[in-house]
Amino acid sequence: MSNDFTISEIKHKLEHFCAYQDRCHKEVIQKLWSLVSDPEAIDEIVVYLIGENYLNEERFACSFARGKHRIKYWGKIRIVNELKFRNISQYNINTALKEISLEEYSETFDLLAERHWENLRESNFLKKRKKFSDFLLRKGFENQMIYEKLKDLENRKAQSD
Repeated sequence: MSNDFTISEIKHKLEHFCAYQDRCHKEVIQKLWSLVSDPEAIDEIVVYLIGENYLNEERFACSFARGKHRIKYWGKIRIVNELKFRNISQYNINTALKEISLEEYSETFDLLAERHWENLRESNFLKKRKKFSDFLLRKGFENQMIYEKLKDLENRKAQSD
């Protein structure tokens, strides 16, 4: 164990760390390794945090999905990949995705797609299509949604010409 902190001091630090915002187990364990070098002490603290409900992966996954969708406008593919990167279970990922209603997801996608299409200043139509598609793919939206929206935007452009 580290010479700097006692286990109760570390528990107190981690309580604040977890109370400030929801954390996944991976983040908490990384933080603990920076404070403690004893695996048994780390296990004890993690068990304590779970028991006191400071650490809850289902709650983390749900708030992560809601936040990334509503604030950063991420699609489901990106959210799933980021949660998997944080070693979140498939069950918790599925629960988290239920936090985003189909209606909200579609509205966000439409708003983001329309705004991006209007802001693209590209005279070459093929390059514009590629930039549009790449942007929405990076955001984590599904191929089918992107290409349907692209067809819709192209049809609108054709009708207005």
